[in-house]
Amino acid sequence: MTNGATPDHPGDPDRPDRPERHDGPGRPHHSDHPDRPDRPDHSELDDLRSRLAALEAERHARHGGAARPRRRPASALAAVLLVIGCLLAPLAVVATWAADLVGDTDRYVATVAPLAGNPAVQDAAANRATDALMDRIQLPTLLSDVAPKDRPLLERALGGLGGGLENAVRGFVHDQARKAVASSAFKTVWTDANRRIHASLDKALTGTGGGAVQLKDDTVTLDLAPLIEDVKKRMVDAGMTFASHIPAIHAQFTILESQQVGKVKTYVRLLRIAGNWLPVLAVLLIAAGVLLSLRRRRALVAGCLGAAVATAVLGIGLRVFRLFYLDRLPADVSPGAAGAVYDTLTRFLETAVRMVIVLGVVIALGAWLSGPGRRAGLVRGLWTDGIGAARGTADHAGLRTGPVGPFVRRHRAWFTWILVAVAVLVCLLWPYPTGWVVLGIALCLLFVLAVVEFLAAQPPPRPLREGHAPRS
Repeated sequence: MTNGATPDHPGDPDRPDRPERHDGPGRPHHSDHPDRPDRPDHSELDDLRSRLAALEAERHARHGGAARPRRRPASALAAVLLVIGCLLAPLAVVATWAADLVGDTDRYVATVAPLAGNPAVQDAAANRATDALMDRIQLPTLLSDVAPKDRPLLERALGGLGGGLENAVRGFVHDQARKAVASSAFKTVWTDANRRIHASLDKALTGTGGGAVQLKDDTVTLDLAPLIEDVKKRMVDAGMTFASHIPAIHAQFTILESQQVGKVKTYVRLLRIAGNWLPVLAVLLIAAGVLLSLRRRRALVAGCLGAAVATAVLGIGLRVFRLFYLDRLPADVSPGAAGAVYDTLTRFLETAVRMVIVLGVVIALGAWLSGPGRRAGLVRGLWTDGIGAARGTADHAGLRTGPVGPFVRRHRAWFTWILVAVAVLVCLLWPYPTGWVVLGIALCLLFVLAVVEFLAAQPPPRPLREGHAPRS
């Protein structure tokens, strides 16, 4: 029987059994068509993407946007801690130097020992000893007090100097004083005396007590009585027997003289109280600032560089203060001797300044190189590619690592952290590290890490021999 349905009849074979569904104007959806699967078109995908983006933005605004204000106080506190830690870094260097100079006898002796051989200091000490002795010598009674048997020796000594009697005697005394301060015996006496009177340094910096080193009226002085006794003995040996009757003379040799010494004395007291705790406090503040920061690696780099810059400012300040100090010396103080004393007393302080600068730069550089930055990744890529090329060359030459390579490769992270911890421990246990010591430790660590990377590098695939198929 023939189907005589009209086009509008539901049984029309040219139309679907069910009416068309429209998902949108002008877009029919033939869900039951055998040749067309049920799938969304491009406009539906775009709509879904926009809805997902809106939901994601809403979730971020609800969760991430609420977390950010809560992190702002922590970030502000981290910045404050970093700034305070960086500002304390130079004070920590000065505090450590002051504590070592006063509390460590060997450190103090090592600091002042070179002064005995400094020509400017020797000249100044000889001049001061000569002036002190000439004030006690009575020239009119000089020859009358000399024994007849010693007069020829004295006349030959004075006659060789020429000039008047006073100039001749002064020249002779200065010559003996110059020989005394230039002798090895004086260096030994200088070192031993400074070791015995090390406690007087505390009195000089605190302004209390007596001793060979004293601080009065903004002036640090050293008693030259031992040197004058040596000069008197040399004068007696040269024929001036009257020198043995000269009473003990306590001439003061000026080591430091400045209107700021009194203020520095107060600062030194405070720094001595802080002692070695101030460096620990500075490190803890910087570490706390790093831990509270949102970007800890960047905070570590900023903290280390900030401490290095602040300490560098201290080093520049030491050089600038030296110029002002020498420019304001009294007329009777030798600028050469004062400069030598200043350089000697601040020698280890400047060494500590350079050490902190190098240490800060090394840590900041290590933190930056281990970060995700593009330039840091490029440097690491050059590092690994170079070591990989060296490993490939060694492997082709028959120098293989055997089972050591896979073992190091599995535990490479452990090896890295252990080596870094050992380097930090060596730096902390070094008695008085310098900038060169820190740089040497960093270079040694870099070399050992290169060895670990070499052992852990994946060896290049070996070329297949002809006739051998690769194993599946």
